Amino acid sequence: MTADSFASQGVSAPPDPGPNEAQPFAGAVLAFLRRHWAIFLPAFVYLYIFPYLPGLHSPNELSRLLQSRALVDHGSIEIGAELEAHGRVGDLSCVAVVRDADGREQERRGCPQSRTDARFSERHYYPSKAPLLSFAAALVYGALKLLHDPVPELALVFFARVACIILPSILLLVLIRRYLGTVARPALADLLTVTYALGTLAFSYSELFLSHQPAAVLAFACFYALWRLRRGEWPSWTYAVTGLLAGLLVACEYTGVLALIPLGAYGVATAPGGLRGKFKAAALALAGLIPPVLALGAYQQAAFGHPLHTGYGYLLDAGYQSWHRGGLWGVKLPTLTAFGHSFFSPLRGLFTLSPVLVLALPRLFDPRALRARDPDLLLSLAMFVLYTYFTSSFSHLSWGWSTGPRHLTPLIPFLLLPMALALRSLPAGAFGDGSPTSWRWQVGATGVVLGLVVLAILTTSVMTMLNYISHAFTNALYQIALPFALRGFLPHNWLSLVGVRNPWAALPAVAAILVAVVACAVILLRGLPEDRRLPCVGIGLAVVALVVGVHTSFRPIRPDRIEDVRQAALFMETVYSPQPGHASPRLWRHESPGPAITRIE
Repeated sequence: MTADSFASQGVSAPPDPGPNEAQPFAGAVLAFLRRHWAIFLPAFVYLYIFPYLPGLHSPNELSRLLQSRALVDHGSIEIGAELEAHGRVGDLSCVAVVRDADGREQERRGCPQSRTDARFSERHYYPSKAPLLSFAAALVYGALKLLHDPVPELALVFFARVACIILPSILLLVLIRRYLGTVARPALADLLTVTYALGTLAFSYSELFLSHQPAAVLAFACFYALWRLRRGEWPSWTYAVTGLLAGLLVACEYTGVLALIPLGAYGVATAPGGLRGKFKAAALALAGLIPPVLALGAYQQAAFGHPLHTGYGYLLDAGYQSWHRGGLWGVKLPTLTAFGHSFFSPLRGLFTLSPVLVLALPRLFDPRALRARDPDLLLSLAMFVLYTYFTSSFSHLSWGWSTGPRHLTPLIPFLLLPMALALRSLPAGAFGDGSPTSWRWQVGATGVVLGLVVLAILTTSVMTMLNYISHAFTNALYQIALPFALRGFLPHNWLSLVGVRNPWAALPAVAAILVAVVACAVILLRGLPEDRRLPCVGIGLAVVALVVGVHTSFRPIRPDRIEDVRQAALFMETVYSPQPGHASPRLWRHESPGPAITRIE
């Protein structure tokens, strides 16, 4: 209606918003999104896709979520009733108990060791994992149950991942971007944030209900708080918060103790106020550490009869027990085989799947940088050494159906500082602060970085679209993940869950990943003169071709392994959901319970 028509009806015309009122708000929103695109673009991908294969009955995830159900439905940490109602899963601990006539406990053993003794008829089942995620997801399950009872498996897994894994991972991206923004130019900080988010195991384990990415969140959040305290930007009582985060880290993932050693040393060494300040910082951190540690001890006392016993001492599957015997949870002396599988295996190697991470090594072991005794860099080195020792001393066969060396996920955020320092030293004119040098070195260095960044994002994204990788494969990217993606085997997502068929439903996530790749390429090329950009792209493509050629050359030679790969691929075709050309099942579709289980061996 025009102003005259309003007047003819005796009504005052509303004020014309004009360009100066309506447009500034929209412009401010767009400016905010442009400024923080390195957070929002990965966050969209994290929240949009939902790789989950119900047919695999994922043990590491479902054993925890069965305990979440038990906590809400029965007020118990024992999951025997849930196993009867929902079916058997793996990754279980089983405690067999003998009681006297008065009901007092006389003895307890792991169930496999008690099979020949008829006295051990009472058995209790628990997840074999640290309990924090189970308790966190109990809150999610309780809320879902108020909305829809019963809560189907698909809905519980989806919302537990969003609340307990994905949202904390997005918070981690914010912390990483803020930290990197103090040691590198904004463009470089954005580049590394996106590369971390979409080009490393952070992406893969932000999409699974496992403890590795939450452990990375807690470890880096603890470091971030200590770093702010070191700079005098946060009050001293925040040391108690760092202790709380450290305790939660161990309650989330037992191997989090690897990070506590260097984090504790970093906190004490950087605490201001001289010796008195260091004692105060240590005391406050200890005060924050004690509550979660006592809670973890109480849980282990209730489940396993001793505050220092974990579920790994009572594994139900006897075949898994040998991996955890001796040393600390199975960690013994390192072997070259385990080291090679963890970092260079064509199936799961860290540098094979995220080759950009090799850029951290030159600065991490640079004698001049180490002599400068930068506490942050020394912390990164200590983390790398400890996690390398761990993964090189543990059986790689225990990784299960997973992407990459999953136990190294908490290490990766601590490789970003040496990467930033290495890239910052590139020749001036790209995005580095180094001294000017020949254009060949400038173009060559930038082209190599471009190729590694593109490879990391594309490789990790393709692997994450599947995210359940059997150990039957020898080269998961080219034997299963890439062929599946090209054939339209793409994960559940917001559109497929409301009825849109794949591959069309997955296209927004694919497009967002490609936009991220282009944005990273633009950052790398923007600082170069125009006549040097095309040669830089050529070098980047040559790096991609070289790495792809080497990676694809690793194929099984033994005939029996070739048959294993073929059978594994056929099996994955049968269990993949949603199938190409189909939508996902509804989140709230009622599921019939699994077979009743009265005795589990």
